[in-house]
Amino acid sequence: MKNTLRRALSLMITSVLALTLAGCGASAEGSSRLDQIKKRGVLTVATEPYFAPNEFIDPSKSGNEQYVGSDIELAELIAERIGVKLELVPLEFTQVLASVAEGKYDLAISALAWTPERNEAMELSVGYNFREDSDGYGLLVKEDKLGVINGPDDLADCIIVTQSASIQETLANEQIPAYKEFKKVSSMTDAFLSVQEGKADAAIVASKNAQLYIDANPDAKMAVVPEFRFTVDEKYGGTRIGAPKGETELIEAVNGVLKEVNENGQYKAWYDEYTEYAKELGIE
Repeated sequence: MKNTLRRALSLMITSVLALTLAGCGASAEGSSRLDQIKKRGVLTVATEPYFAPNEFIDPSKSGNEQYVGSDIELAELIAERIGVKLELVPLEFTQVLASVAEGKYDLAISALAWTPERNEAMELSVGYNFREDSDGYGLLVKEDKLGVINGPDDLADCIIVTQSASIQETLANEQIPAYKEFKKVSSMTDAFLSVQEGKADAAIVASKNAQLYIDANPDAKMAVVPEFRFTVDEKYGGTRIGAPKGETELIEAVNGVLKEVNENGQYKAWYDEYTEYAKELGIE
């Protein structure tokens, strides 16, 4: 009899605990990331601020104000539309991707291209910054290598370099048949410097951004190989914003802002403005 009562009491306690835990879980699941952002009053955005004109540092400023660029303006507008303050979190590019995929920060706004891996790890926004004058992705070399390195087939005995986890890395893996060594660095500035200092023969680059570096550093005597550009599938076109997986409500809010800036031309205006801004600062 005592054993029967004990088992009944145990089952009753287990049932109550299960219901309690289920209730707690339902409450947590019911609170979306967007709700949490609104409640805390802050949108956290991870970015790598070394990719002008999208995101870069104005050394004459300090604090949050030092981070400028077309993507920074976009982040400000998204925060404004949600009705919260913006908190920028500067990180290395691989950490930008990892931290948002892990849910540590709300958004990754850092000139992200669409890739299958990112699409699997994060919610990705609709595209923006589709530019006819982007000049695609190419090879950055020293001027004395022009005519020697004309495209991927000339890289079999070369050291190549690009930013880790970037679309450029994907293009290199898919379209360069052979190379001596493939270095992956934390930022595109490091890739540019590798070529400039003779530590690599060629960097896989976004051609327009590389040209900003070339213009700011004429003594480096570098150039983008003129007659070659990587083939880029349409799905890789434009730029994306990342959010933690499953946060569809948040990405829908982001998409609403992107629709606005795509239609009214505001992002293009920011991009052009900060291209000139970067040139004036001599940003690499």
